[in-house]
Amino acid sequence: MFLMLLKYIKPLDEVERLMPEHRAFLDRFYREGKLVCSGPREPRTGGVILADVDSEVEAMKIVVEDPFFSEKVAHYELVRFTITRSDPRFAAFVESAAA
Repeated sequence: MFLMLLKYIKPLDEVERLMPEHRAFLDRFYREGKLVCSGPREPRTGGVILADVDSEVEAMKIVVEDPFFSEKVAHYELVRFTITRSDPRFAAFVESAAA
């Protein structure tokens, strides 16, 4: 499991210009079952994506597809973690992480 922390490095108007392409990127990886959840940071300085992937290589294959990354609008920080406790509503992801 990876927590992907995005930090905008360009003004919000450039972020907004790429938002339709960024949403299409997210939609693609949700369809592939790679993303769990995503959304903007508050205050709006970047975003957060939770990815259900097993390796940093796989996580980076996702990152490089994001127009925010390729257009140098956002910097990504990848945080790999292992789920050891969770709410029962999160059971499907805990089970997949243990497999």
